[in-house]
Amino acid sequence: MGRDKRHHFLRTQPINFPAVKKALQAQKTPFTVAFEERPALPFETALNVESRPYQSEALTNWLAEGSAGVVVLPTGAGKTLVAAMAIHETRLWTLAVVPTLDLLGQWRTALANALSLSADDIGVFGGGEKEMKPITIITYDSAALYPRELKRFGLLIFDECHHLPAPTYRLIAESAFTPLRLGLSATPERGDMAHLDLDQLIGPEVYRRSPAELTEGQYLAQYSEVRIDISLSAEDEVRYAEQRRIYRSFLQRRHIIIHSPEEFQQKVIFMSARDPQAREAMLAWREARSEYNPVVDEISRRFCLPSITYKTPTEERRAILERFRSGQYSKLVTGRVLNEGVDVPDCRVAIIVSGNSTKREYIQRLGRVLRPKTGQALLYELVTSGTIEEDMAKRRK
Repeated sequence: MGRDKRHHFLRTQPINFPAVKKALQAQKTPFTVAFEERPALPFETALNVESRPYQSEALTNWLAEGSAGVVVLPTGAGKTLVAAMAIHETRLWTLAVVPTLDLLGQWRTALANALSLSADDIGVFGGGEKEMKPITIITYDSAALYPRELKRFGLLIFDECHHLPAPTYRLIAESAFTPLRLGLSATPERGDMAHLDLDQLIGPEVYRRSPAELTEGQYLAQYSEVRIDISLSAEDEVRYAEQRRIYRSFLQRRHIIIHSPEEFQQKVIFMSARDPQAREAMLAWREARSEYNPVVDEISRRFCLPSITYKTPTEERRAILERFRSGQYSKLVTGRVLNEGVDVPDCRVAIIVSGNSTKREYIQRLGRVLRPKTGQALLYELVTSGTIEEDMAKRRK
């Protein structure tokens, strides 16, 4: 809290409003709140989907914690329904923050179905749309750009809430007055340990279930994991070693220690914009890790399969996903763009071609084949021997 020298009053971030209010009440100091603290929804909602026991437990724990906290459930376990249950229970103006444009429409449809509403009752903010309604879905990027819009909502829901502690996104939580906050994630932990800030930005972890627990309860499919080791050609082995040498030499010369992908982004990628050696190290790192798009393009070309990468236009991506969901396409090749949240149909087999994903990405991909179904799901992982992929595969287990 700081003092405004020009107007002679104390100034603090909106996130501190509940604490300031509590302190003033304890001191019996008169005050006036110049906004509606708990704006009620102007329409009724009715849950249209039967919840599973663990979803009801998650909601109960969240409510018991003062409607502020993080729920950790595997991909495919129905986190969006938990969000709908929270909206129905609190009956407040709600802003749901999602990481990607693909999820705007998906969340809108899911909430409308779960709450017995029309899709027109729910606003969308992001990707060129700026429609604020009593229930609104917004991207992290848009919420960070328009923090003043946050004051009108009584409940904030953060999907894939491990994004929130990032320097560019934490402003979203800090700019909101309401203490009612729900965080959702399959893997909230971050390599830079910033997930510890979720306790302050949202609230404590109130509920957690692992894929194994829900598989035992038959809420997710039984699955088998098969690791297939492959070898580099002699030529590729030499090139891989050279790229790793360039990258490691740069880190040693600059005394840089990298503990996580977040630190790599903050340090090396940031430096590469103005430092030729940093750029060379970044390019070497990317080549050593075999970035996704060339692999996706080659598989798509060789086997005549539809593909999605970050370069795929939005409308084309939506059309491909819709055809995949409907069964018109039985196979799909993709990179990281489907790691987070995007619903895909009940796949029975997943093949991870690039084995250098983080534990979070691995769990998200596993969740793609674990949605409830009869029979057993199969997850194949191709790991290149003698490379960083081996170490990362071991650390994920």
